[in-house]
Amino acid sequence: MAGVKILNYELSPSPATIFGCLLPAPWMGVLTGLLLAFGPQQGLPDRFSPLTLALTHCLVLGMLAPIMIGALFQLIPVVAGQAVAGARKIAPFVALGSALIAVGLSLGFLQGITTGFVFAGMLASLLYGAVTLVLLTAACKIAVVDSTTRTLRWIPLAFLLVVALGISLAGNFAGWWQLDVMYLLDLHVAWGLTGWIATLVLGVASTTVPMFLQTKRPSVHWQRALPGVLCLPLLLAFWPALQQFAFLFACLVICLLASIAFVTVWCAKRCFDPAWGLWLVCTASYMCAALLAALPTVLKHVGGFILPDLISQALPWWIAVLVLLGGAILPVNAMLGKIIPFLIFLHLRKQTPMGQRVPTMQAVLPPQRLLWQARAVLLAFALLMLLPLAPAWLATAAGIAFSISQGYLGSLLIMCLLRYRHELKTVFLIK
Repeated sequence: MAGVKILNYELSPSPATIFGCLLPAPWMGVLTGLLLAFGPQQGLPDRFSPLTLALTHCLVLGMLAPIMIGALFQLIPVVAGQAVAGARKIAPFVALGSALIAVGLSLGFLQGITTGFVFAGMLASLLYGAVTLVLLTAACKIAVVDSTTRTLRWIPLAFLLVVALGISLAGNFAGWWQLDVMYLLDLHVAWGLTGWIATLVLGVASTTVPMFLQTKRPSVHWQRALPGVLCLPLLLAFWPALQQFAFLFACLVICLLASIAFVTVWCAKRCFDPAWGLWLVCTASYMCAALLAALPTVLKHVGGFILPDLISQALPWWIAVLVLLGGAILPVNAMLGKIIPFLIFLHLRKQTPMGQRVPTMQAVLPPQRLLWQARAVLLAFALLMLLPLAPAWLATAAGIAFSISQGYLGSLLIMCLLRYRHELKTVFLIK
C-alpha cells in the first residue's frame, strides 16, 4: 500500500487564482441545461445532431475545462510541489475564454456559422496554448511518486493533443483545410473522454477520495498502472488498422479500473457523506459505459447479433451521458462541494492569528445542502438517461433539472465566497 502523501499547502496559489476558474463553471452548466430544455431538439438523441454537438462542447469546454484547469493550478503545487508560473495571470481568462469558445462552436453547430468555428479555433489556440505552456513547464519538474503525480506530469500532453485535434476539426469546418474528419473525430473523442477527462478524474481521485471519504488507499499495482494503462490503447488508435483492437482494449481497461474503484467507494467509511453517492454512480457509470460501448462489436463478432433499432440509436446517447454526466459532472460536483470549503478553511487558517477560531468546512458549507444538490444532479442524470424514450418531453425536463442542480451548486459556492470575505473582514478588524 502507498504511504501517506505529504501535501505542500504552503505552495497553494491565491484564492483568486483558483476561485476565478472554478466559481463561474456551474453557471455555464445552467446555460447548457437551458439550451437542452429550450433549444432546437430536432435530431435528438442522435450523436451528430446539432444540439447534441453544441451541448457536448458547452459541457466540456464551458464547464469542465475551467474546473479541470483550475484544479491543475491547485494540485500541481500542493500535491506535486511545483508552482505553476503564470497561473495567476492566465486564470482570470480561463472561464470566460472557455465559455466564448463553447459559444463559438455552438453557433457553428446550431446555425451553420463558419465564423463561429474560426473564432473558436483561434481563441482556443491562444488560451489553451498558454495554459498548456505553463502546465508543461511545471509538469516537467514533477518527481513521480504515485499515480496522482504521474498523472499531473503527463496530463498536459493529453490536453494539448485534445486541443490540437479539436482545432484541426474546427479548421476543417471553417474551410481552412480538408482532412479525414471521421479519423480525427474518433481520436478527438477518445482522447477527450479517456485521455483527458477519465485519466484526470482517476488520477486526482486516487488522492482526494481516500482523503475525504476515508477509503482504502490505492494499491501499489494501481499506483504503477495509471495513467499509462489508459493511454496505451489511445496511442494504438492512431493506427487505423489497430483502432478496433484499441477500442476494445480501452473498454476492458476502463471497466476493470472502474470495477476496482466501485468496490473501493462502496466500502468507504464515510458512506454518509453527500459526495459518496456521486462517486459511487461515477464509478458505475464508467463500468456501464465501457460495457455498452463494447457491446455492438462483441455481439457482431460472436454471433452476428444485431441490436434493435431503438437500442442501437440510443446507445451513443447513453454512453455519452454515462461518461460526461456520470463520469465527469458528478465527480466534479462532488469535488467542488469539498474543495471550495477546504480551500476557504485553508486560507482562513493561514491568515488568522493563532488561537482565533476558524469556521470548519461543515460550517462554511453545511452537508445537508450538498445532499440536496447531489439529489438534484442525480435526478437530472436519470432523466437524461431516459431521454431517448421520449426526447420531446424529457429533453425539457432533463434540461431544467440540470440547470436547477448546477444553479444551486453555483449559489452554494457564492455563499462560501461571501462567508470567506466576511471572516476575512473579521480577522482584519481584530488585527
